[in-house]
Amino acid sequence: MVYTKALSHTEADARSYLALAESLRLTDFNPLTVDWQNPVPWYEDGGCEMSDSSGCLMPLSAGFGIVLGFGAFFSVFTTLLVKLESAFGGVTMTSEHFNTAGRDVKTGLTASVIVSQWTWAATLLQSSNVAWQYGISGPFWYAAGASIQVLLFGVLAIEVKRKAPTCHTFLEMVKVRWGKPAHFTFIFFAFCTNILVTSMLILGGADCMSATSGMDTVLAGFLIPIGVIAYTVAGGLKATFLASYVHTSIIFAGLVTFVTYTYGVNRCPTEFGTNPWTSSITVDGVAHSIPDEQCNNIGSASVMYERLMFVSALPVNTANGTHHGPPVLGTDSLNHNGAGAPSYLTMLSAKGLMFGIINVVGNFGTVFVDQSYWQSAIAASPGAAHKGYLLGGLVWFTIPFALATSLGLAGNALNVALSSGDAGTGLVPPASATALMGRGGGILMIIMLFMAITSTGSAECIAVASLWAYDCYRQYINKNATGAQILLHSRIVVCVWALVMACASLILNAMGLGLGWVYNFMGICIGSAVVPIAMVVLSPNLGPNTAIIAAITGFVCAVIAWLSQAAAQGGGISIATTGLLYAQLAGNCVAIGSSGIICVIGSIVAPQNFDWDIMVKGISLVGGDGGENANTLGSDYERRPEFLLEARAWIMKYGICWTLFLTIGWPTLSIPFGVFGKSTYQLWASVALCWGWTAGLTIISLPLYENIKTITRVITCKPMTEEEITAKNSGTATETATA
Repeated sequence: MVYTKALSHTEADARSYLALAESLRLTDFNPLTVDWQNPVPWYEDGGCEMSDSSGCLMPLSAGFGIVLGFGAFFSVFTTLLVKLESAFGGVTMTSEHFNTAGRDVKTGLTASVIVSQWTWAATLLQSSNVAWQYGISGPFWYAAGASIQVLLFGVLAIEVKRKAPTCHTFLEMVKVRWGKPAHFTFIFFAFCTNILVTSMLILGGADCMSATSGMDTVLAGFLIPIGVIAYTVAGGLKATFLASYVHTSIIFAGLVTFVTYTYGVNRCPTEFGTNPWTSSITVDGVAHSIPDEQCNNIGSASVMYERLMFVSALPVNTANGTHHGPPVLGTDSLNHNGAGAPSYLTMLSAKGLMFGIINVVGNFGTVFVDQSYWQSAIAASPGAAHKGYLLGGLVWFTIPFALATSLGLAGNALNVALSSGDAGTGLVPPASATALMGRGGGILMIIMLFMAITSTGSAECIAVASLWAYDCYRQYINKNATGAQILLHSRIVVCVWALVMACASLILNAMGLGLGWVYNFMGICIGSAVVPIAMVVLSPNLGPNTAIIAAITGFVCAVIAWLSQAAAQGGGISIATTGLLYAQLAGNCVAIGSSGIICVIGSIVAPQNFDWDIMVKGISLVGGDGGENANTLGSDYERRPEFLLEARAWIMKYGICWTLFLTIGWPTLSIPFGVFGKSTYQLWASVALCWGWTAGLTIISLPLYENIKTITRVITCKPMTEEEITAKNSGTATETATA
């Protein structure tokens, strides 16, 4: 429990607070229990830098302990798991296994990996920032706008199994289908995606470590990637998957802790009871009891609701870290509900909706153009690919939704000292967690952040290593590369890319670009490649020239729309004006929209009529180290065309239905409520709490259940027999299943 200082109000302030509480009909929250003139500090007095960390959330040594200690632990732990799998699971490390994890990953681990890969620093930090700015619409649009891509990617995952079962990267499919010019074009977009994702990842982490421990931003930017190098180099994609499972488990343990503590724990003294208030303030001759010290607990959805109602009704004030008044300083015109001031408690938020659109468009690029998601699809068994992506998307939804609905809103409800600059650099969650639970809460949030950074960073390193090994080295430098050479190049690039991640993040930091700016810019840069890349396995009609023109033209048009809107709205082009929501919205929509239109027209006017058998036969496995014998389509039942078609129909049905529900159904059902009443908000918060617990228990337990045989072998020291290994590698499984 966190206390600040002794409470004291002037009679005039107390009178205005009581009058406002009466006008709002507050029944569960007494505004006199909060010192509204002095926001809650989440840091100590003193400096917060390398030379003096006395004022930081945690000492500098703790910052180094998290960055280096956790990195060393996961390097040893994950390498041990890989060795155990090799010893007891009959796995041999070849270039194929290094980059594809054996192509037999089950549903639970696939979903866990997707959740881990998609949980960026921005997922934990930016989602709470938009909750702090826009209210409940921010967490919803962050979650819905970034989960539908994963749900729909399940369609591409099963199509890869049907049409290119031996591929290692999506660019191999581009090369076979569209030739060198298209290959070069989409190599550019692929590497742009990886640079943006990894630099933003490290940027958010370095800024947060600097603000909470005093660690130098440059030093943090270089130390954070070191933690992923060792186990990624040693164990490849499977090591990344195993580490991702542990990371996901820790993130969900923290998530349910924060959500439960926010809405279910109240340890504050009450006006009556075993520890009654002993202080009072007299207003107009009437004495009003107040606690001796301010207590920063919420404890229920009804108290959160009334606190948010009260803080948004206060006069606008942003001095000294306060954030009083309507959301986004009263500029959000859609959420008036007919009368009154804008509210944190409504889905009718213009800026929340604009952010949602940017989120949807931008994140199609960061999923469909990012090799790491294709790599996870390639690594999954045919029977797990589609289900893993659907489950992963639904589980991931709760991370930004539930976390920001608790910590993001708590930043305002608890009157935490946060400026817009603090929020823009991602400090809302650690600040709110510290105010709510003390220093331990803030450190838990930083640990969750580090888990997100290392898991996604490792996946990006493997993704870039695969792009280099198969689409650069094997295609244009050494066409006869052996498995050993591919493995060597993959490991070298893992190390090189870790340094590139650090350098790119420092460049963004030197340019003064914050996490929010980069996040919203991604769709402008890579959104035009989404439709052509999706159609490489979805439609036989899109030709190479159309694909190239769509990607390049869409990019150029997006940049023009973005800069034009920035200049028109902001009176010039600068970092500030190019970061305006309207400008970034224009660029994101034009990127994917213009590219999609060109692709549709080109497919009708000049269809390619591609023969899918060419892709099946045109991509070969890499030999020389046993990789040429790799099983690419799992068990016998998974290879049947009927099974793959059934799986495709299944993911089309459920993926599209969930997408429509999250982007249209849920928001539409929220419109009649306008500004939520207390009971409606209680339902909203209970959904966040229940979804968080259900998702957490599922994603932690399912991978263990599915791999119970391997776990049992390790515990009982009974490795697979030669007959079992042969049956596994040949795919002669006895089990049967339906999609």
